[in-house]
Amino acid sequence: MNVLVIGANGQIGQLLVRKLQESSKHHPIAMVRKEEQKEKLEKQGVKAVIGNLEGTIADIATLAKEAHAIVFTAGSGGHTGADKTMSVDLDGAIKSMKAAEQANIKRFVMVSGMGVNRLHDTVYLKGMGTSPSYYSIAKYYADAWLERSDLDYTIIRPAQLTNETETGKIIVGEELEHKPTSRENVAATITASLEDDQTIGKAFDMTDGETPIEDALRTL
Repeated sequence: MNVLVIGANGQIGQLLVRKLQESSKHHPIAMVRKEEQKEKLEKQGVKAVIGNLEGTIADIATLAKEAHAIVFTAGSGGHTGADKTMSVDLDGAIKSMKAAEQANIKRFVMVSGMGVNRLHDTVYLKGMGTSPSYYSIAKYYADAWLERSDLDYTIIRPAQLTNETETGKIIVGEELEHKPTSRENVAATITASLEDDQTIGKAFDMTDGETPIEDALRTL
């Protein structure tokens, strides 16, 4: 499967691209913003394309023309303000969904954040703060748009991200206790979700845990 990774230069994106490259089942297409990022990936044997989520839907659809699936793991970054968060994490995500539809791609995996689905619950982010951030608002509405689309979606909502080594074991479900999740486990969960049709139409929280990833996904 050719997988367009939107946000391939991010921390999860880089790990995911590596996993897809090492897999015998997939071929990553890394979407990045800068020429030097593209050149670095190409030296590693990865097909890379330059794209901008603040560009047009048609441009993104063109970059996706060889893909069979899209993974959206892009983000404006913690150093940016609300304007960039809304244009990338919300509008960029919706453009990517529309681009998938234009390119006749059905499979779409979204990396979201734990708790954002409970945006309007007064205790939606227990342990994460007392009021919703503009990041949570952007993710909530991007996820809601995806759930109402005709795409074969999976929404993965990891908790606090760490750079711990992959364990290959997680917990998935609804309203999980907020605790750390390694980025490597998130990348592995994305890859496993692409290979498991049972995750289609599902949105779930995930944290590090004691159940092998493939087994955990079968409980959804």
